[in-house]
Amino acid sequence: MLPAAPSSIVTCDAVVEGVHFLRSTSSLADIGHKALAVNLSDVASMGATPSWFVCALGLPPDTKPRDLGELSRGMAALAKVHQVELVGGNVTRSPQLTVNITVAGTARRPLLRSGARPGHHLYVSGYLGDAAAGLELLQTHAAVGRAQRPLVDAQRRPSPHLAFGRLAAEFASAAIDVSDGLLQDLGHITEASGVGASLESTAIPVSDALFAHAGSRAKALGLALGGGEDYVLLVAVPPRRRTAFERALDKHGVRALRIGVATQGRGILLDGRPPQRRAGFLHFR
Repeated sequence: MLPAAPSSIVTCDAVVEGVHFLRSTSSLADIGHKALAVNLSDVASMGATPSWFVCALGLPPDTKPRDLGELSRGMAALAKVHQVELVGGNVTRSPQLTVNITVAGTARRPLLRSGARPGHHLYVSGYLGDAAAGLELLQTHAAVGRAQRPLVDAQRRPSPHLAFGRLAAEFASAAIDVSDGLLQDLGHITEASGVGASLESTAIPVSDALFAHAGSRAKALGLALGGGEDYVLLVAVPPRRRTAFERALDKHGVRALRIGVATQGRGILLDGRPPQRRAGFLHFR
């Protein structure tokens, strides 16, 4: 029997001045990188490989040619790393800078949000809360030293976890990228899959840089649970595949941390109780 043909995947996302970045705190190269990174993170959450992308720019009237060069350099550097090619796009006038990207690719078995079942283990592919802390630093215009640099970098230049996504596709039952906060994005999986979830607060991965910035485990945990734009992946893995999944991670030097389990019923519990609030970013309130 011939192997199944790869599935085609398409995703689109936008970054908008005043919503996803400020020109006063991010360079145009940062903005170009981030615009592509958030789209590649969506590709990663499907366990897919990107092939090409198109970009539509909304530019303020005072945009200079050198501005476009800087924006494109940030985007092109990330595209080169992940071997994805820009094949076209559009430019229009806009009151504020907007970057709209559509990425196409392929996946042997695309991951969805709807496959988690009770008993499936929940993993994330990296630290949570760093980008939210980085945003706090940028918004307050605080001096950024070496210790805070990873937090600001997480906000300005997120890293899409494509290698993890492709590996997880061999084992996981569901996945999403954490763009709007762990609790909110986990809620998308639980709703689509018809399950609940139980998390362990001590298992939520918090970086040393975030802990130092927050000053307490409680504040660091709040940023990790409700802060957005981390762009790590959250996956559910069936118990019978857990050992093989963890061995594959070790073999390929890819990181993942178990934070909880999918459960019967609905709702999310943290240490056995409902979280005090369902934090996270909402575009429309």
